[in-house]
Amino acid sequence: MPVYEYTALDGRGKNQNGIIDADSPVMARQKLRGSGIFPIEVKETSIKVRLSASSPIRFSDLFRRVRPSELSATTRQLSILSGAGIPLVGSLDSILAQIENPLLKRIMAEVKDSVNEGNSLAQSLARHPKVFSPIFINMIRAGEASGALDLVLDRLAEYLENQQALRGRIQAALAYPVIMLGVSILVLYILLTYVLPNISGIFQGLGHTLPWPTLVILGISHFMKNFWWALAIVIILTFIILRQLIKTDRGRAILDEFKLRFPVIGPASRRLAVARFARTLGSLLQSGVPLITSLQIVHNIVNNVLVARAIDQTIEEVQTGKSLSVPLSKSRWFPPVTIQMIHVGEQSGELEKMLHKIADIYEQETESYIMTLTSILEPVMILVMAGMVFFIIISIVLPIIEMNQLMR
Repeated sequence: MPVYEYTALDGRGKNQNGIIDADSPVMARQKLRGSGIFPIEVKETSIKVRLSASSPIRFSDLFRRVRPSELSATTRQLSILSGAGIPLVGSLDSILAQIENPLLKRIMAEVKDSVNEGNSLAQSLARHPKVFSPIFINMIRAGEASGALDLVLDRLAEYLENQQALRGRIQAALAYPVIMLGVSILVLYILLTYVLPNISGIFQGLGHTLPWPTLVILGISHFMKNFWWALAIVIILTFIILRQLIKTDRGRAILDEFKLRFPVIGPASRRLAVARFARTLGSLLQSGVPLITSLQIVHNIVNNVLVARAIDQTIEEVQTGKSLSVPLSKSRWFPPVTIQMIHVGEQSGELEKMLHKIADIYEQETESYIMTLTSILEPVMILVMAGMVFFIIISIVLPIIEMNQLMR
């Protein structure tokens, strides 16, 4: 369906700008008049994508996306406006004027139009599942049902901001090692493909066998210079095969178990999984979403097959009347401290607060662990790089030393 930008006058005679979808300019004008707005100018925009559940994905979708930071900022603005007593449609209209991302602006315009037509905010957001996650939609639905939408929006904005801040801190901690690894690989590639072939000519006139380090380096250099394409094909094929394996249930389970058990990344993966579980479940329960529904939502976003299986088992046992801590204690992925804190929260009637405390603890531990790991990784990478360069230098120097000995 085409999308149109409009300039119109509201009931007070003030100018309004926005976006609306309709089958034709005439239908767009009729739609605006039906909502009490008098159109002055209506023109079709270049944004013709529609990210709803029933719309096909087009090629242009690949170049547009809504960043988490943009969604977080929009939710915070909606929370502030709703808390100030501004009607929902008016709040959405005010937000539209501040959104810079064309895709998000178009989506929020559709949400505003849907709300203006009498649909709930949760129903309007659910038409765009690629942008609004299940936790986002269900928290909004619970807020509308309880009449506390402004409070739920505030909690949802805080949840998104916490997730964004944690992601940003982890990315910042990993940025330097990743850049350093990339630079190291580039330097080694240049040495092996451009520097060594120019130097290797001086060894061709030697009448005796070259030292084994020189033979190894020259062999690697020859392969990298002449058969780099074969290495690239192997890497690409390996990536494609692993990607296909991960799409299977068995392959995804193996990968997730590897992430949870591997000595280096395992501790961080387990802490992140528990933190995401606790933060999401706590936010949903605090917003009034029932426990079973909350666990089902957490199951869909936990992003780990093994942890999801533990949540499935938990849902089955909670439905039979057991407390949350009992089935979780049977899973190896939830530490005893977490189980104990959940049990205390259930006994005291403050499960939501206890879940948020658990999330705070494990998010802080994850960040501290990654910072420690990167601080150790940096000198290790320097030593490895230095060792490789030293080996290359030795492989070049040894034949030269032997040549000098032969000339004496």
